[in-house]
Amino acid sequence: MSGTPVRDRQAERRQATIDEILAAAWGLVREQGVAALSVRELGARVGMRAQSLYVYFASKHAIYDAMFAQANAEFLSRLQDGSAPADPVQALHWRARVYVEFCLEDPARYQLLFQRPIPGFEPSEESFAIARQALDNSRAALGRAGLTDDAHLEVWTSLTGGLVSQQLANDPGGTRFVRHVDELIDMYLNHLKQPRSSK
Repeated sequence: MSGTPVRDRQAERRQATIDEILAAAWGLVREQGVAALSVRELGARVGMRAQSLYVYFASKHAIYDAMFAQANAEFLSRLQDGSAPADPVQALHWRARVYVEFCLEDPARYQLLFQRPIPGFEPSEESFAIARQALDNSRAALGRAGLTDDAHLEVWTSLTGGLVSQQLANDPGGTRFVRHVDELIDMYLNHLKQPRSSK
């Protein structure tokens, strides 16, 4: 008996079709906006009738959900690619730059992951679990730098997310705001070293 595993060609063809649909969906939202995804146009892009897409996805929100999972997996992969410096503070600077670059290279993906552009869409628990891994990865990186309070993570995400939003809103395609990312992280870290005033 051969030890070569038997390929499930039907499953492979199904996955290839799903991948094709998702690639076309990303193309559409990059052209027309995240909330403007049309199932009819998506079907036309992949040579299907719109109703045939429902063989692969239960609803339009299921397509968004698969895109959400796919994009979060890519972000998590970048955070875990082994490039982070060993020094915890340098690693935070690296992490902020990775986040900024990831967001700016694909504004539609950034909107889907980090904003709420689609009325009524909530990621599934399975898809959100990937996003949670990325957040926990950041929490752990902050912890290695001695920043262990929940507030530290909340401020971190607010600062880095706000920087990207400012860039995309006011200088799309440029660097007017994001060029200050290292300064922003230094300000954040220096602020945390200062004694807090009681109010």
